[in-house]
Amino acid sequence: MEVTYLLSEIESVAREVIKRSKSKTLLFYGEMGAGKTTLIKSIIKELGAEDIGSSPTFSLVNVYETENGPVNHFDFYRIKDESEAWDMGFEEYLDSDAWNLIEWPQKIENFIEEEHQKLDIEVVGEGKRMLKFC
Repeated sequence: MEVTYLLSEIESVAREVIKRSKSKTLLFYGEMGAGKTTLIKSIIKELGAEDIGSSPTFSLVNVYETENGPVNHFDFYRIKDESEAWDMGFEEYLDSDAWNLIEWPQKIENFIEEEHQKLDIEVVGEGKRMLKFC
């Protein structure tokens, strides 16, 4: 599935992602500045989080409590080696029933399973994005 959207439509796109995802673990691919964090924040809000906060670039993970249970937002942009994810107990997050929203999943390829939902975001114009479910 492919969706082209304006940034002003991001809330409805977030609802569609939640509804259509084949997994609670979502892998977000896209260039720097493509809008991964923006979409993830919108998804977290749609899942019922009060405080969205910021991207966990330095802490690797932010955990949000929502009416739908915990939501874990990972940003692996800065890791040098997959062992950093292993050391933080990443596998335990994946084994939980929580939503796991992961930026830069290519940095942790050995943790990625076929049933995880892959999403690719591309800039296609000023304030316009294309989202592909892979």
